Amino acid sequence: MPIYQYKPDQESCADCVAGFDLLQRLADPALTRCPACGNPVHRVISAPQVVSGQSHRTSESHVGRHGFTQYKRAGKGVYEKTAGKGPDYISGD
Repeated sequence: MPIYQYKPDQESCADCVAGFDLLQRLADPALTRCPACGNPVHRVISAPQVVSGQSHRTSESHVGRHGFTQYKRAGKGVYEKTAGKGPDYISGD
């Protein structure tokens, strides 16, 4: 199900003044009014997000760039840091 963006046609309530997103089925009709205040709104056409595969999520540069730390098993009970901040090794000892 896609997430559609809506913007108000005129000055509106606090819920829709900056626009809002709504998860809708493809078969659902576009909203014509704000669900909170009833003022007219229109759907904004935006670029879709297309992701091919999952390899980009586990890459070391992606993990470190988003503030996470990644470890890989280096031996029995020992893990070595490959990306991010944190101790260089973690062991079960």
